[in-house]
Amino acid sequence: MWDTFEKPGHNWVMAIDLNACTGCGSCIVACNVENNIPVVGRDEVRKRREMHWIRIDRYYTVNDGDRKVTEEHEVEELDNLDNVSVVHQVMLCQHCEHAPCETVCPVLATVHSSDGLNHMAYNRCVGTRYCANNCPYKVRRFNWFNYWNDSRFDNYLNNEFTQLVLNPDVTARSRGVMEKCSMCIQRIQTGRLEAKLEKRALRDGDIKMACQQACPANAIIFGDGNDPESEVSKALRSERVYYVLEEINTQPGVGYMTKIRNTGTTIQA
Repeated sequence: MWDTFEKPGHNWVMAIDLNACTGCGSCIVACNVENNIPVVGRDEVRKRREMHWIRIDRYYTVNDGDRKVTEEHEVEELDNLDNVSVVHQVMLCQHCEHAPCETVCPVLATVHSSDGLNHMAYNRCVGTRYCANNCPYKVRRFNWFNYWNDSRFDNYLNNEFTQLVLNPDVTARSRGVMEKCSMCIQRIQTGRLEAKLEKRALRDGDIKMACQQACPANAIIFGDGNDPESEVSKALRSERVYYVLEEINTQPGVGYMTKIRNTGTTIQA
């Protein structure tokens, strides 16, 4: 159904190490600040109108002796819930090579770039929300209101002075527009421009995502997948790497390194 995209220059991809992730939420805060994402409050979140571009999914396993229980109806029957294991999984737009959201947009508001990114053209979006319905990862957000000037939302976007904290490199979206993780496209462009001004090639590590830079455990790795010597390329060659919903062939650009636990018996000398 999808054509093969040629990426002769760069291929921006990401690797996330679940062994390192502690679920602290620093990436969520950094993403909100970097990309002018409004804080909508718990009432809107209850209505499934959250706006953050990145979230942390948590998966719990109750260890009942030699048995591991994950199903909710089985957990309710257990008497002892003290021994619980948790896995934190950072979930953002996967920037799929075969993106299901792109094929259903009637106005081409979401398109694939030659760098392997899934772009959003906000001024072209008419808010059909077809892309959100077709996204298997549920990472697209719809602006139900003009959060930046609506008095019902008490956040930094409502005051003309506090609006000065907004990132001028990122568009403030308006009502009726879909949005999602842009893989910090403004940082990618800044890195390219700095390399061009210095008359040199873009080096691995020149560009850091907001979530990557804020992560205290260095669990997020970003870089050029076309460079076999880049840190992200080496990480994605690990035998621990898997892709979310790989079986539906969306070919995500974000790989996860599975969490490994040392639960075996102690080796005696």
